[in-house]
Amino acid sequence: MATPHNEATKGQIAKTVLMPGDPLRAKFIADTFLENVTQINGVRGILGFTGTYRGKPVTVMGSGMGMPSIGIYSYELFTEYDVDNIIRIGSAGSYSEEAKVYDVVLSTAAYSESSFAYVQSGYDKDTTYPSQELNDALRESAKRLNIPIIEKPIHSSDVFYRKPSDAKPTYWEKIREEHGCVAVEMESFALFHNAAVTGKKAACLLTISDSFVSPEITTAEERQKTFTNMMKIALEAL
Repeated sequence: MATPHNEATKGQIAKTVLMPGDPLRAKFIADTFLENVTQINGVRGILGFTGTYRGKPVTVMGSGMGMPSIGIYSYELFTEYDVDNIIRIGSAGSYSEEAKVYDVVLSTAAYSESSFAYVQSGYDKDTTYPSQELNDALRESAKRLNIPIIEKPIHSSDVFYRKPSDAKPTYWEKIREEHGCVAVEMESFALFHNAAVTGKKAACLLTISDSFVSPEITTAEERQKTFTNMMKIALEAL
């Protein structure tokens, strides 16, 4: 049965969903890597496609930006479409010289100042966690493909544009030092929490698209079409 945000019917969505933020990245993955592809959603421009990779069913679907957006789509996938696993494949800004543009990060935890989890279910801690089983599979996939990955906590922020401040250390330097976060994005805290409250599994692979410690940056087209290492790792983990 369709939801207000997803026109797919049960059976059209695979048990494992790869979820980039950008719907056009979902289309790129479907066009580039999948066979027997069917578009299963286009509501609000959040494109979703189901196909096969090496004979395994998989769905790729955009989440939109931020925790409220991925919170809606991931919760519906888990509860209304019987999805078991969601792997976020997104972009992130580096907080460390360790993580350079195009490096791949496997999140071991998501720290956030967000109230999402508290409002959703009363969870009052500032960190949520991915599935160890999915992380193990992604780690082994990266090893087989000989693609280096950085395994560290990440920061999930509700705010993209913060009011400038002269305070030292800066907010992101404090988060890096206090919580060990190597990069920042805007979705995984909510995704991991939704998986926890629904008894499902979630993980997050990120490609560094820009940096707080260097002037490197990628274009929108590069973020859409060239972050293929994390796509390959996620697909091979199937």
